[in-house]
Amino acid sequence: MSSSAVNQDFGCPECQEIVSDKKKKGTHVYLRKILHRHRTTIPNSLSSHEKSTLDTIRNWETIKGKRALLCGVTYDKQKYKLKGTNYDVTQMQEFLMTRFKFPSASIHILAEMESHPHPTKRNIQEALRWLVKDNQHGDSLVFYFSGHGLRQPDLFDDEQDGFDETICPLDFKTAGMIIDNEINDTIVRPLKKGVKLHAIIDACHSGTILDLSHVYSTKEHCWSDNKPPSGVYKGTNGGLAISISACEDNQLAADTSAFSESGKQMEGAMTHTFRKALSDNSKATYANVLSSMHDNILAAKKKIFSLSGLFHRERLQEPLLSSSEEFDLNKAFVL
Repeated sequence: MSSSAVNQDFGCPECQEIVSDKKKKGTHVYLRKILHRHRTTIPNSLSSHEKSTLDTIRNWETIKGKRALLCGVTYDKQKYKLKGTNYDVTQMQEFLMTRFKFPSASIHILAEMESHPHPTKRNIQEALRWLVKDNQHGDSLVFYFSGHGLRQPDLFDDEQDGFDETICPLDFKTAGMIIDNEINDTIVRPLKKGVKLHAIIDACHSGTILDLSHVYSTKEHCWSDNKPPSGVYKGTNGGLAISISACEDNQLAADTSAFSESGKQMEGAMTHTFRKALSDNSKATYANVLSSMHDNILAAKKKIFSLSGLFHRERLQEPLLSSSEEFDLNKAFVL
């Protein structure tokens, strides 16, 4: 969907209703939008297997120090299936263990693989709570998501562009999406002093998916204000939250074989360039990581074979950096 189309109307993925984002007034319009947002609800009843899975996630050990939640959603057997997300997750797991010495027991995965819980809405929500549970000074937390992302109208005046960004769980058509407000409440607000969270989000419309207050412009080389117009507090409890997203809020991300030696292995463009930037530089900083990702994206765009078929060159976008506070990008990049 083009950015002009996105800025005019929103097509609900659950019911295909078109909800205009024009600034209409009136209680009836407000209530219609509220009902539209909450039309799709998670069923109250859970199967024994679903209950068991949730209990398993709740009982994950909260290891001190380094902790990571990796989510890869394939949407198997759906027309919008993604082919590279399982590969993304396994590669990110290996990367965290080898490059940043994350203990294997401190990394948990939600994916459509037999050995892992599936990335349903309830499972992701519970796993996000686990990620920040009992966080304390010195903890380094990572949330990684590879899957679809969408947008929906913001009803509470806390988005500068008028849209909430979302991630799509496996069951989003029946259970609903997870919006940026909820993600902020769950894993940003609880961060205590001395705790650092990195979110790496490889999804469409993911630019401000954590609703962080500052966004970095690589063109202007400065931070810009992303605080909500409503004035609601979106910061931490003393900690630091940093997000690297695949694209801006009104852009699409790419699942591509551009970086595969065989030209066949699909993977998230942002995920690959992120790992490569850090692997190629033992003294990586935020500045040179963004620069390296930029260079690799440009190189991929020049490959004739890279994006034939489903995806177009323009969908290889620049990554977006946002943070709960401004900082010098020349500081070392450490997870």
